[in-house]
Amino acid sequence: MNTSTLTNHETITDTFPIKGTDYIEFYVGNAKQTALFYQHCLGFDLVAYKGPETGTRDIVSYVLQQGKIRFVITSAFSPEHEVLQHVAQHGDGVKVLALWVDDAIDSYHKAIERGAESAFEPIKLEDEHGYINIAGFKTYGDTIHTVVDRNHYTGAFMPGYVAKKSEYKSTPLGFKYVDHCVGNVELGAMNKWVKFYEDVMGFKLLITFDDEDISTEYSALMSKVVSNGNGYIKFPINEPAQGKKKSQIDEYLEFYRGPGVQHVAIATDNIIHTVEAMRKNGVEFLYVPDNYYDTVEERVGAINENMEDLKRMNILIDRDEEGYLLQIFTKPIQDRPTVFFEIIQRVGARSFGKGNFKALFESIEREQALRGNL
Repeated sequence: MNTSTLTNHETITDTFPIKGTDYIEFYVGNAKQTALFYQHCLGFDLVAYKGPETGTRDIVSYVLQQGKIRFVITSAFSPEHEVLQHVAQHGDGVKVLALWVDDAIDSYHKAIERGAESAFEPIKLEDEHGYINIAGFKTYGDTIHTVVDRNHYTGAFMPGYVAKKSEYKSTPLGFKYVDHCVGNVELGAMNKWVKFYEDVMGFKLLITFDDEDISTEYSALMSKVVSNGNGYIKFPINEPAQGKKKSQIDEYLEFYRGPGVQHVAIATDNIIHTVEAMRKNGVEFLYVPDNYYDTVEERVGAINENMEDLKRMNILIDRDEEGYLLQIFTKPIQDRPTVFFEIIQRVGARSFGKGNFKALFESIEREQALRGNL
């Protein structure tokens, strides 16, 4: 298999129009502390809340926002509750990838008609600020997609939540929007889920990488990227490939105990500023040796940023036929070596940093070796 990219003249007809990512919901063991982490370390603002004080007796949720990004941090009180059952199985992780649509009811029924399995049927939620419709269907592992239409709602987030601000004054770090979300699935399941997105949601295959593209001396993986028509939603799907040692996908599947969201890529217009602030706030990143930069200018050509600043921040650079991109990856953001973040700045490029794969995977393998999981 060779790397291939969807050509510009190929058209994509979505099953239902998607306007963007509405929110990403994390199920965690302690929502209050996790929400503070996102405020302090990543510069998110607390904008809404639900819990016992608002009449919700079994769970708490904090809604955090920066730019066009909304994260919902949810926990529960009873160990029997599905939220904490999810955490017991997977650790802190992504449960919901919510999609912003014009008509949630129609979108849900079209997805079910095309073969999706229902997570929950359409619900209308109302309060003094209007109403929203929301519905859900299942994707890989225990992850679900919800479809949300909020054309008739003016509140802070959705009915059931109240507007809330924190005493802590966060400083935005320049995050703009969700660039893409990556899912890890078991060996042999990648094509099944690519077909799901093609058949159910009308997505098209954007690019493929095989184990020759994404490999080191010790491990490899395969990946296919699907995208909707306007390109706002991009889902790379990874599966492990045969290697001498355990791949990062194998490690994830072992510790997450099944398929799930591996990382969320967040876009910024000034990655040097963003990463410098994150490092000062205590966020740890994967390390790439200095010799990576010895030949990078020969490979990517002229760029606007100062190379010494990129080297100092350990930021990776790659180029495609439409421009270049800058990217860096955090270490896992919880104790289990599972979910992490990618910070990305695109200067024309539409690709995913193929030229950085070897350096990135070697840095991941160094961390795996330190954990005894390589």
